[in-house]
Amino acid sequence: MFLNTFLVVLTDLAAGLLGNGSFRRHFHLLLSCIVVFGPALSLWVSQYSVFAKRTHFLYRIFLRSGWGWTCIFTGSFIFLLSFSVRRSLYLSLRHLSRLAVAGGLWLAFRRLLDILENAAGSCYEPLATPPAGGAAPGPVGEPLLLLREGQSKAGCLGAGMLWRGYEVSEETFLLCLCCLLLAEETAVFGPYLSLGGASGAPLRILFLLCVLLLALWVFLLLCLLAYFPQFPKQLLGGALGCLSWRGLYQGWYRLGPSWYCPGRPGIGLLTSKTRAKEVGMN
Repeated sequence: MFLNTFLVVLTDLAAGLLGNGSFRRHFHLLLSCIVVFGPALSLWVSQYSVFAKRTHFLYRIFLRSGWGWTCIFTGSFIFLLSFSVRRSLYLSLRHLSRLAVAGGLWLAFRRLLDILENAAGSCYEPLATPPAGGAAPGPVGEPLLLLREGQSKAGCLGAGMLWRGYEVSEETFLLCLCCLLLAEETAVFGPYLSLGGASGAPLRILFLLCVLLLALWVFLLLCLLAYFPQFPKQLLGGALGCLSWRGLYQGWYRLGPSWYCPGRPGIGLLTSKTRAKEVGMN
């Protein structure tokens, strides 16, 4: 009894925060400020911290599979919420298709960035000693670099050579996109509860797991910016993530549900609850 009451109070508070209009309007600005000013934290954090090691289990388990974790928890929440309201598999699949669209966009951008990096970058092989008749050694402590043409970034790094070129941080891009996606998809739970929607323990637990995952992504984003600052790669990655969210949730999805658009979160769910409440009042 106590645990159920604690769960209800905790989820109601989280749903009220995520469903608040000011939070929804300004969360992307908060995320942008974190990306822009987050690297300044590197002046205060300790490089001996456990989070300063790429081998930390949070990076290995969650960051490397960030999109998978987001799909599992968010997809489960979306399906359970939509199916419990309308009992329509078609409606549930339509809402789940937003994850498929975001996943396809993520894969497309990864492929495009890989092509651009291979086209704009170059591979160099460090030389311990200059070749006979070659140029004089470089500055003290810096080995000479021999350009290797025709190498891809993956092949270059796999061979133990150096890659120089323009890059975009895929980790920052993914974390920003996942944070904004989670905030959008979970924001409907507050209005849903305010309309008297049924909310059993499984649905509330899934919602709470999504909130915890959102907090984890924000924390990992801060860790990356503070312990592994890479300007302007991370700034470009964050900008790309925010632009992807704006193009989907603030652009395309606003057109409404149709054969070419899945619609915004809550469409077809909150309206049905409103009608049910009106019928009950009459």
